[in-house]
Amino acid sequence: MLREFVPADMLTLGNAACGAGAVFCCLQYLAESREPLYLWTAFVLLPTALLMDALDGWVARKMRRSSMLGLDLDSLADIVSFGVAPAVVGFTLGLRGGWDSLILVYFISCGISRLARFNVTAESLADGAGKVKYFEGTPIPTSIVIVAVLAAAYYTGATGDNIWGGYIFFLSMKLHPLVLIYALSGSAMISQTLRIPKP
Repeated sequence: MLREFVPADMLTLGNAACGAGAVFCCLQYLAESREPLYLWTAFVLLPTALLMDALDGWVARKMRRSSMLGLDLDSLADIVSFGVAPAVVGFTLGLRGGWDSLILVYFISCGISRLARFNVTAESLADGAGKVKYFEGTPIPTSIVIVAVLAAAYYTGATGDNIWGGYIFFLSMKLHPLVLIYALSGSAMISQTLRIPKP
């Protein structure tokens, strides 16, 4: 199977590896008495995943060589790095109330749905040259903005129940209002009215 991979695919796998590494760093942070190095490593790995995600498309176009696995491989890598990993970072920093967990699951589900829709509709949205002109809904890598917000919160010491916005109880479950940025991001991803020009 490895012989079928092209250089762009290796970058895509690098994207997935960065996302998985960020998840493991968060787990290690929770297991090792909140050692900051682990969380800062996660914060560095996710922008690195974004860089690799951008480079894989550039390399594929430059070399005019892509594999049959390319599109699906890219989507699977993206859900790890820009869906699961940002949700795990939020959970790690304190978004662990009942409503928080439901919203984080919603966010991941939206990311999966958005990527599946793109894979199914990419051909019909393409122009004569086979290039997709726009995204329906925001692309999942935009979740890197959430990661940046959480990095800033962590830098200021705003974690746990002291995370920006604090928390409230709603219908007997804890909700940290900051988690609503995940709900907004997820909803924007699955929107059919938002059309983002594709570079």
